[in-house]
Amino acid sequence: MSTRFASDRGLTSRMVVTMFLLGLLYVVFVGVLIALGVQALTVLVLAGGLLLVQYFLSDRIALFAMHGREVSPQEAPELHGLIDRLCAMADMPKPRVAIADSDVPNAFATGRNQKKAVVCVTTGILRRLDPRELEGVIAHELSHVAHRDVAVMTIASFLGIVAGLMTRFALYTGLGGRRAGNGQGGVPIGLVILLVSVIVYAVSFLLTRALSRYRELAADRAGALLTQRPSALASALTKVSGEMARIPTRDLREAEPFNAFYFAPALAKGETLASLFSTHPPLERRLEQLANISRQLGRG
Repeated sequence: MSTRFASDRGLTSRMVVTMFLLGLLYVVFVGVLIALGVQALTVLVLAGGLLLVQYFLSDRIALFAMHGREVSPQEAPELHGLIDRLCAMADMPKPRVAIADSDVPNAFATGRNQKKAVVCVTTGILRRLDPRELEGVIAHELSHVAHRDVAVMTIASFLGIVAGLMTRFALYTGLGGRRAGNGQGGVPIGLVILLVSVIVYAVSFLLTRALSRYRELAADRAGALLTQRPSALASALTKVSGEMARIPTRDLREAEPFNAFYFAPALAKGETLASLFSTHPPLERRLEQLANISRQLGRG
């Protein structure tokens, strides 16, 4: 389903390359398991089932986990009006609208396609942003919906799920006592599976995180071009990131597991290691891109 969101060839090429590398890694991983004589069918079926649940129920799972509640136009007329206007500008179906009662200033979009999508904002972001800034944030989230980012990232995470399950499979079954080769001096199969699974998980993790960071940049770009107000989105990013420092650490830590969904990551102070594997690019990189877009448009 096409929309008026700006196309992004860079996003498409990175998506293709990342999915190709993940697919290649998957083929090699399964080949190694078969060569070791492991019956991996059970693990693959279990992982596939988890993937299908996540794919088809992502909207419900995300809303439940983040305590979001769908709201009617009567309950939130200004929010609905803003989303109505942006959807008309983007020529896309209107998603369901939800609000999460949280002081953490953030927003997210989820759902496997435009018809099943939901856009949720927190009460914290509604209190802190002005209408133009909120418009930029919502445009960013609608771009995720238009580009089916949730579906793509769910599929991309499949290999990591398989590798994680295989690690547990090797640890909690009798594979540790079996030896590779015919002799008793061979390397334990369980150890080989464990090492291969850890490597596969690490590589797939880095690939999906890199793709996630670029998708955030692509959503910033598409949202700014749709509204023609990159400075408003930059202001929202700066304000939200600054306000994170005032949120209690306990609340930030509760929100951190859902950073992949959020407009801006909720990170507690001192989380330098997390930034190395972040789902989002650095704030400076996002602001730099928006400043470049402003110059291209000849406006703020």
